[in-house]
Amino acid sequence: MAEIKAEPFAFPVKHDRLALIVIDMQRDFAEPGGFGASLGNDVSRIARIVPDVKRLIQGFRSAGLPVIHTMECHRPDLSDLPPAKRDRGNPTLRIGDKGPMGRILISGEPGTAILPELAPLKGEVVIEKPGKGAFYATALGEVLQRKGIKQLVFAGVTTEVCVQTSMREANDRGYECLLAEEATESYFPEFKDAAIAMIRAQGAIVGWTAHVNDILESIAHA
Repeated sequence: MAEIKAEPFAFPVKHDRLALIVIDMQRDFAEPGGFGASLGNDVSRIARIVPDVKRLIQGFRSAGLPVIHTMECHRPDLSDLPPAKRDRGNPTLRIGDKGPMGRILISGEPGTAILPELAPLKGEVVIEKPGKGAFYATALGEVLQRKGIKQLVFAGVTTEVCVQTSMREANDRGYECLLAEEATESYFPEFKDAAIAMIRAQGAIVGWTAHVNDILESIAHA
């Protein structure tokens, strides 16, 4: 069986059952003036992983493997936004409010869009999710089942919130999960380090982690 060099031990990859999930690489989280910056975060930390995320996406496309994108966003009428979520964060600029790139985290607004460098191709699945996890209130489970996917490589932001939450959801549903270390990031480096440690602790209790180059080397031979 093929393997990807990983921690805490090699990931036994099944290339015909593998997909890439790119979590929330959106303008609002990575560009100056967006929602992430409004909360006082250094968005340059997110922007710097774009080249590695792009390499992963291109590698999966070249290998003919599925690429799935997620976007955290809400309906324009906010009917899928719990008050408990809206009431947190920046008290002067909340989800649904008008920001520099349109209404914050609202479907169809400019700031909600995926970064142009990582834009989905026609035919690639895009999941709009109202929560942190990619499975909550979405069709992701049905999409993966239809495609026969059993293993997931994760990239995107932020490592400790939407990425880790989605990995935990996937793990509970029986998927084998691998995090691409250089293709994920947090506004807080210590949070990324802690999330990686938690994911691969106790014999890959949530999943594995691997370097982008090792993942790309493996799928090049898929």
